[in-house]
Amino acid sequence: MHFTPRRRAVIAILVVFPFAYAWWTWALYTVRALAYYVRSGFISCGGGWPRLFNSCADYSPTLAIVELVLAVALAVGVAVLLSRWVLYPVHDMAVAVSRFGPNSLALRLRAEGPRDETRALADGIDTMLDRLAEGYEAQRRFAANASHELRTPLATQRALIEISLASALTDEQLELLSRQLLATNERNERLIDGLLTLAESERGVLTTSSLPLDRLVAEVVEEHRAGAERRGLELHANVVPVRVTGERPLLERLVGNLLSNAVKYNQPGGSVSVGVDAQGRLTVTNTGPVVPAEQVTGLFEPFRRMAGERLDHGGGVGLGLTIVRSIAAAHGAAVDARADPGGGLCVEVRFSPAR
Repeated sequence: MHFTPRRRAVIAILVVFPFAYAWWTWALYTVRALAYYVRSGFISCGGGWPRLFNSCADYSPTLAIVELVLAVALAVGVAVLLSRWVLYPVHDMAVAVSRFGPNSLALRLRAEGPRDETRALADGIDTMLDRLAEGYEAQRRFAANASHELRTPLATQRALIEISLASALTDEQLELLSRQLLATNERNERLIDGLLTLAESERGVLTTSSLPLDRLVAEVVEEHRAGAERRGLELHANVVPVRVTGERPLLERLVGNLLSNAVKYNQPGGSVSVGVDAQGRLTVTNTGPVVPAEQVTGLFEPFRRMAGERLDHGGGVGLGLTIVRSIAAAHGAAVDARADPGGGLCVEVRFSPAR
């Protein structure tokens, strides 16, 4: 039989009730006797008053006070012991949770017994620990991937510098070396900027205001129009006035990342379509190579690249859609992506319109 806090409380009440009645009788008669003595100069032992001594002559105000103090102390002691016994299952849960840490991510309470408040609390704690373990593992994988992504360009820079120091270079070689170092340095800057933006978005939105999503999207579209035309792409925008609550720099980064990916991973003569409707739904659709449906979800993982041409480095650092997902989550928005069987990708971000 499992002694849940509810059952323990019922048992405690059944045990305490007779004791509480006796304590109340004891205390009541002690106070009455003390008051009677103060008024009349003597006491009466009638009325079935519980006594610690054998005769009324043994009683005095001091002894009455001692009886009362002892009764109160005994009542408090019994109450403390019973409360600890009743709450012992909660104490066990607290001890188990205190052992949870990086080296014990698999620790769970696994409560048994009837479905009561304590079982519901234990199951809720297990669910929370599942989310904590998942988040910790994701952060650990992210740190490992980020270290790998930074190590590669740093090794390239080191190799180029060693080559320049090993022998005298011609002007053409020196120019080529400088350009390679500059390109590597630019990629490092983009990677660090992406990591900082990701950290900022995962921290949450600090300041919010009501923003016109349609105008914000239209401005970002115009910023990317020249780049799309240079790649021979058509960029279309169809926006409907709608306001959302959020932080403008982060929303601009979200839209910018979606458009950058749509333009970068496209094909000559293709197109990019951007839409905003009255329900706060932002949609970015592009043409391009075929994306296997089973790999769409992985595109939002940090540094995740497919083996095909769509996700080669291409000047990117593999954080574009990861940042989109993080910013959307910070604004309470949902992100969904689906592959077009004919090629390309459609990414949809659903915001809640500002009231």
